[in-house]
Amino acid sequence: MSWTARLAELGIELPGVAAPLAAYVPAQRSGTLVFTSGQLPFVEGSLTATGKVGGDVSPEEAKAHARTCALNALAAVDALVGLDSVVRVVKVVGFVASAEGFTGQPAVVNGASELFGEVFGDAGRHARSAVGVAELPLGAPVEVELIVEIGGE
Repeated sequence: MSWTARLAELGIELPGVAAPLAAYVPAQRSGTLVFTSGQLPFVEGSLTATGKVGGDVSPEEAKAHARTCALNALAAVDALVGLDSVVRVVKVVGFVASAEGFTGQPAVVNGASELFGEVFGDAGRHARSAVGVAELPLGAPVEVELIVEIGGE
């Protein structure tokens, strides 16, 4: 089964590629790897939330926003090389705008990791970093970067 068919089976539709906020591209290929720029939780061009996790934004809400970031990362990959060329997810990096004392970053970034597992199965297992930060662009609560291996060329 193709990854595109798997998304359809799960009832997931990829969004359009989020427009860059500055001087960069949404995704870049180097050899058999595709690197995405950090993806914020944009839905139809609007940020879904602002604030710090553990303060204005609950960890559960942030986990859902991380999933949205992951969908945006997949959209960037799809637009560059086609989702069905993905062999496996290599690495995920999640940044969590954290209120003072919040240490649940790994659970928040699970929103992205679990989506990749749903879509890619064992090929979605990846290395990962989940980092707490003071601020993210536009006041977003979470940002996700993705590295995937591609094949078929």
